[in-house]
Order: sequence, then C-alpha cells, then structure tokens
Amino acid sequence: MRALLCFLLFFTVARIDAQPWNGKKCAVVITYDDALDQHLDNAAPLLDSLGLKASFYVTAFSNSVQKRMNEWKNLDKKGHELGNHTLFHPCVGGKGREWVKPEYDMRSYTVQQMIDETRMTNLFLHALDGKTKRTFAYTCGDMKIGDSGFIHAMKNDFVAARAVRNQMHKINEIDLYNVDCYMVNNHSAEEMIEWVKKAVATNSLLVILFHGVGGGNGLDVSLSAHRQFLTYLKQNEKDILVAPMVEVAAHIKSFQK
Repeated sequence: MRALLCFLLFFTVARIDAQPWNGKKCAVVITYDDALDQHLDNAAPLLDSLGLKASFYVTAFSNSVQKRMNEWKNLDKKGHELGNHTLFHPCVGGKGREWVKPEYDMRSYTVQQMIDETRMTNLFLHALDGKTKRTFAYTCGDMKIGDSGFIHAMKNDFVAARAVRNQMHKINEIDLYNVDCYMVNNHSAEEMIEWVKKAVATNSLLVILFHGVGGGNGLDVSLSAHRQFLTYLKQNEKDILVAPMVEVAAHIKSFQK
C-alpha cells in the first residue's frame, strides 16, 4: 500500500511538472507596447480573426489613444487586456537614449512621481474598461528611480509586472513582478517560432513583446512574420495556453501558492 501511494504521488507530481499550464505544455502571452495605431490597424484584427487574446500595454497619453480612444476601449470588449504602460512613457535617458525627452527622463523623476503617473493611468484605464485587476509593463525595462525600485509600493495596484529580458522560466520560477519576455526586433517568424518550441520543450512561460507591427516603431515586425507567428500559435493551441498576462498571472499565483 505504501509503495502504491508513493507511486501515485510521484506520478501526480510528474504530471504537474510536465503540464502545469491548465493541462498544456507551456504558456505564451502576446504583448504590444506603447499604444500605436498599427496595433489597432494590423495586430488586433488578426488576433480577432484567429480567436487569440493579447495584452496591450497602453501609454495613456499616446497620439493613438488621444485620437482613437473608442477603438482602444473596444479591445477590452474583444477579450484583450488593457495593461498599464504609464501616462507619458518615461525612461532613463543619457548616452544611447538621446530620444528620451528631458521632461520624461526618469533621472529627474521621484519615486512618488512614478507611482502617481502609473496610478493615474490605472484610473484612466478603469474608465475605459471598468477593470480593477491589471498588469504593468516597465517602460524601456527601467525598474528604478536612481537606486530605488518603485514596483514594491505598487504591488497592490497590479497582479504582475513585465520586464524586458530574453528569458523564459518554469511556472515555479517566475517572479510575478519581474516577468521576463522576448522582445521582437525585426525577427523572422521562424526565429519566433523557435522560442515557442523551446517553451514547449521546457514547460515554460514565454512572453512576446511587440512594438511596431508593419511600422510605427523602429522595433518592428513585418506583417507576414507577425501573421505566420500568430497562425502557428493558433495551430498548436492543444499544447500552448495563449492568454492575456492578467489571466496567466492569476494562474501562476494560484499554482505557486
């Protein structure tokens, strides 16, 4: 009897370790940063045609949001997440980042200023979708004001926060307030699909970060590569959990408990 119980325990643990993603082999979260027109024109229609859901990290004061607010609001109605990407998209400026405007250079921000900006964006997004649970994406991957991290003071505001590093992890290894991702920078569909195959092989979470989709940002993906990649995800849904970050984060939190 004892041997049987040990076998059943080993079998159960092995199954959980192999398929921790609601019975699937890995999870893929598709994210789009900065609230660009191309997300509305090129990304969302393709996602909807395939029945895939993504997280759109909205910079609330972007030109696209100002001009097309109702269209951004409609993304929530299609099942996508409107994530928080700050109000003005501040980043740490300096050498190599001359494009950062002085007024939005995080070197001149205070921690409280960063907290206020993200909370204002949460308030704006709540006005659009009525949601209270949301995730955050660090702008430019910058996590500190000077030497001080700011996410700790905002953990009650978000269920997770996405960073920018080309890494993937198993479900028990994930730090929900420092979630790694693979950033697309003119990668081919074949290169992105290889990331997915690695996630499947290692039972990991793969977060994909898109900026431009057929234009709109120097960090771009071609329309054909974007379509081929999303089509691959759809064709392999039996092995891949594809969902917005807010849903995947809730699953991770429940599993880790």
